[in-house]
Amino acid sequence: MEKLKPLSPEALYKVCDLDILPFRTTETLENFNGFFGQERAIEAMGFGVGMHRPGYNLFVMGNPHTGRFSFAMENLKGIAKKEKKPSDWCYLNNMLDDRYPLAIELQAGKAAQLRRDNKRMMETIMTELPAVFENPAYQRKKSKIERDFNRHYDQAIDSVEKRAREHSVAVYQDAGTVGFTPVADGQAMDEAAFSQLPEEARDKFSKNISELEDFLTESLTELPQWRREAAERMKVLDRDTARQTISPLIQTVKEKYNNISGLPDYFNQLESHIVKNCADMINDEKLIEARTDNGRRTLLDDQFGVNLLVDNSKTKGSPVVFEAHPSYENLFGRVEYNNDMGALVTNYQMIRPGALHSANGGYLVLEAEKLLEQPFVYGALKRALKAHEIRIENPMSEFSGISTITLSPTPIPLHLKVVLIGGRDTYYLLQEMDQDFEKMFRVVVDFDEDVERTPATIRNYARLMKTLAGEENLAPLTRDAVARLVEHSSRLSGDQDLLSAHIGELVDLLCEADYKRKASDEDIINVKHVEMALNAKEKRTGRLSQKILESILNETVLIDTDGQAVGKSNGLTVLQVGDVSFGTPARITATVHPGNHGIVDIEREVQLGQSIHSKGVLILSGYLGHQYAQDFPLTMSASIALEQSYGYIDGDSASLAEVCTLISALTHIPIYQQYALTGSINQYGEVQAIGGVNEKIEGYFKLCETRGLTGTQGVIIPRANVRNLMLKKAVVEAVERGEFRIYSVATVDECLQILMGRAVGQRKQDGSFTQRSINYQVVKRLKELHKATNSSK
Repeated sequence: MEKLKPLSPEALYKVCDLDILPFRTTETLENFNGFFGQERAIEAMGFGVGMHRPGYNLFVMGNPHTGRFSFAMENLKGIAKKEKKPSDWCYLNNMLDDRYPLAIELQAGKAAQLRRDNKRMMETIMTELPAVFENPAYQRKKSKIERDFNRHYDQAIDSVEKRAREHSVAVYQDAGTVGFTPVADGQAMDEAAFSQLPEEARDKFSKNISELEDFLTESLTELPQWRREAAERMKVLDRDTARQTISPLIQTVKEKYNNISGLPDYFNQLESHIVKNCADMINDEKLIEARTDNGRRTLLDDQFGVNLLVDNSKTKGSPVVFEAHPSYENLFGRVEYNNDMGALVTNYQMIRPGALHSANGGYLVLEAEKLLEQPFVYGALKRALKAHEIRIENPMSEFSGISTITLSPTPIPLHLKVVLIGGRDTYYLLQEMDQDFEKMFRVVVDFDEDVERTPATIRNYARLMKTLAGEENLAPLTRDAVARLVEHSSRLSGDQDLLSAHIGELVDLLCEADYKRKASDEDIINVKHVEMALNAKEKRTGRLSQKILESILNETVLIDTDGQAVGKSNGLTVLQVGDVSFGTPARITATVHPGNHGIVDIEREVQLGQSIHSKGVLILSGYLGHQYAQDFPLTMSASIALEQSYGYIDGDSASLAEVCTLISALTHIPIYQQYALTGSINQYGEVQAIGGVNEKIEGYFKLCETRGLTGTQGVIIPRANVRNLMLKKAVVEAVERGEFRIYSVATVDECLQILMGRAVGQRKQDGSFTQRSINYQVVKRLKELHKATNSSK
């Protein structure tokens, strides 16, 4: 096997060619219109918006900071402004049952006009109605009814008085009651005079008075009927008078809105209600006590006004509504209450709209994670979309068991598209847990996180920077600053041939670079300011990595960067804390002895090794059996550990280091400690790609640099990860000077050759390996362990 050469400096970092950027500063560039690298998402969004069928709601799927929210809002607003305005909606008092307010749909802008017309009409009615009851014509009719009643009464009393005179008895009225008293010499007798009369005379008077009382009762038997007839005639008079007054006023407004469904019936109800209750309205104590016009208007509005729920008069096209806090009430609306002397009271004017009302006829944008945080909301949203209607209800009533008297507003038809914005995990969770989800959110707008790095996309990226800088009021950028940002974007994407689509991180970096520019008192952001911003962020977030480095330097954590050792190697790990990730080396050790326990993963035994790590260790047995034990059983006892690791470990990127360490322990061939390695393997010994390769290399390089670069130190990585290399400038320069090496390997054999500095050996036709090679020593040692294990039985 040929000796492997380290990677060239050019392979470690893909420089952005300045010739691709034909400008001096971004000030001369055109703004970037659209969304960077999101052609698939744009096409899906267009399809979802254009499909006017139930269930074609949208889920915008992607990671935060990719501009998914801005993408959704700008796309929807651009489409919505070309669409037709949706209807206005209002609630009116139901005169037949005020617990069920009436929902009325009107053309956009007509609801506010209806409210004005209705308000003027009611004010006119309440001005003219009292006046018409003070009119002389009404008073004459009222007086006639009263006279007719009084005539019947007077005739009855006259007949009683006539008979009383025949018996020398006088009739008198006191406080509405009729009484009798004896008369002598034309004068009513008092008690004293009456007592002086002979007993026979007194008895006669008493008998006559008793008969007169009976006659009075008979004469006034029909008095209640006369009173009822008079009251009925008065009621008819009041109603006819009120109808003649208000009917023309209501008819004028009714004709204006005659083509609106529900309004003609409402105005008929209104007219009947006012006519029926005109007397009560005129004599309403609250209206009398409301001395000011505003007070009277408020009281009238509470009973006869228009509750304007949705007003689209100023809406351009269809509405696009984003609800940042999608609670139940914020989405579906609510019924509010007033405290009136300790009692909670409400009316139809206290119905408040939700985001669904505001977005009806357009688009409602919600964050999926926030939606799922709110109790009852997701289920209620599904019911509303299925039923195509908005119901204003109290979601707690069915769970509390307490029923309160409240309003039940008429449901409003619902026609909108819901756009959920969320992460991939949320989308797949809903897809798995909710059988209705796929039927209701049929369109997935999948946001790309990376864009292919080509000259065209780089130039578009530069225009995007010009646009973002303009939006944030930042200074222009030089082309070398743009080139540095392009290179950093490739690092963020983890691929030399890709650019990151995380626009949020780019904006943050531009703002920090502009801050450094201001501190330097310069006019344009150049590459120096970008580097300063990157270094400042690394310093701010580097406390933990520095502490780990110090623990290695003071030998609290044992890591060797020179010499040789059997059964020890330097693996590379990545630690992630929040949004900060950094690499650090970790010592891997292995021991081998006779026995048949196989390979024991100490991390798994103590439940620190997670499933993927344990899988990587189990693959080692498959590789050893396939590579070395084709002609005899694989019999040994070995243990592998990641030393001084006290937390959970996951991932199989240490399996390459583990198999090399195991082979070293098996053969007693030492491993060069100046190397650190990372990579996963399969059962055929092929080295597979891993994540975080840049951070891993830089973590080990920083340790070597601090201790002093010797020119022999280096890192071994999978060949498949070479395209992911976008290393820091210090690492690349050290490689250029020959002070640090980076090797890429495709097989375990290639890695062993570098780590042990001797031939790995070729398999001959008989299946054996060339003598004195590493593989030969492995087979020899495995046979010895097999023999030792069997002989001990």
